[in-house]
Amino acid sequence: MLSKTKTRLSIGIALYLCAIITQGQDFDLLIKNGTVIDPKNEVNAIMDVAILDGRIFKVATNIPTDNARKVIDATGLYVCPGLIDIHTHVFVGTKPDAFADGVLSLSPDDFTFKSGVTTVVDAGTSGWRNFPVFKKQVIDQSKTNILAFLNIAGTGLSGKPTQEELTDMDPEKVVETIQRYPDIIVGVKIGHYEGSDWTPFERTLAAADKANVPVFVECHLPQYPLEDQLRRMRPGDIITHSFEKVSERMPVVDEQGNVRTFVKEAQKRGILFDVGHGGAGFWFSQAIPASQQGLWPNSFGTDLHRFSMNAGMKDMLNVMSKYLNMGMTKEDVILHATWAPAKSIRREDLGQLSKGAVADVTVLHIRSGNFGFVDAGGNKIEGNQKFEAELTIRAGKIVWDLNGLSASSLKN
Repeated sequence: MLSKTKTRLSIGIALYLCAIITQGQDFDLLIKNGTVIDPKNEVNAIMDVAILDGRIFKVATNIPTDNARKVIDATGLYVCPGLIDIHTHVFVGTKPDAFADGVLSLSPDDFTFKSGVTTVVDAGTSGWRNFPVFKKQVIDQSKTNILAFLNIAGTGLSGKPTQEELTDMDPEKVVETIQRYPDIIVGVKIGHYEGSDWTPFERTLAAADKANVPVFVECHLPQYPLEDQLRRMRPGDIITHSFEKVSERMPVVDEQGNVRTFVKEAQKRGILFDVGHGGAGFWFSQAIPASQQGLWPNSFGTDLHRFSMNAGMKDMLNVMSKYLNMGMTKEDVILHATWAPAKSIRREDLGQLSKGAVADVTVLHIRSGNFGFVDAGGNKIEGNQKFEAELTIRAGKIVWDLNGLSASSLKN
């Protein structure tokens, strides 16, 4: 009996000490008083976010500041998961006139954090042949969390004629590469093919089926009718440049301003629509009537590359601001910049602020004023609100601080 009593006493002391330790846990970072918008957990309220060891430790009201190593006051700001851009080209290198290992791609850390983005997905710039180079040269060297759609073409976006070589579009090699890097490669991409043979598309679907990942369908497929592309795609597959108006692909909105019936049917069937703004992929004449008829994008892929960033697209916050001024609520904008794209790429460990999740956090300011927003055709709408990234945190580390929220103030 005495032994059992001692055992119970020891257990009780241990539980008490554990409670004290947990209650007095030091936080690396505590964000106070911001409006937390975490769509995955259905949170939209003024709350505090505590971060420890690169992970979300707690999201709650009135977390004491006593044990926080650094406290950030986010009063009047919006605290949300790190933004996810699912359409980028970041396989930067030295090859002229090339995206793959070339100068047309961009170094991600130079552009992501200042726009609140913590995760990017490279849109098939690499294929099964050169993905290891991309990983070693860019992914392993970057602070940005980089994922990838693997191009069905063996050398990715390497230019013609290489990227259109059918014998290099090998589904088995694609699957093997995905299985070798399952934490990085999230899907298979088809695009930049000017032939009429459907073999590349069918091989893309075959590889995605076997690897159990989505297909990412880009444009530059001029011989593939849009209706046939959507008909072949499976629920959960993603089409990008959804609201473009260019000669090489039929637009989603017809000449009378109506979303085409087969497009609506694809949406109902579970096809996902990404913005893919880029230099030519987003037109207000398509996006506005589409949104009015219920065809909103599932994600705000920017198609970030050397030319798009200095044209109408600019950055992800600019794309989000366009939709904010087109009538999408700020809550839905944040949803489609965080949790929705995380689900699209089947990476539900991202885009949310659950306890234990990686501490990728963006603190946003919605500015009021008179602003202009430009599409790929040089057309402009005016708005009175725009997003601005005040603070970006990647894996618990502050990587962008626009106005010194985390800095110590000098005292006179």
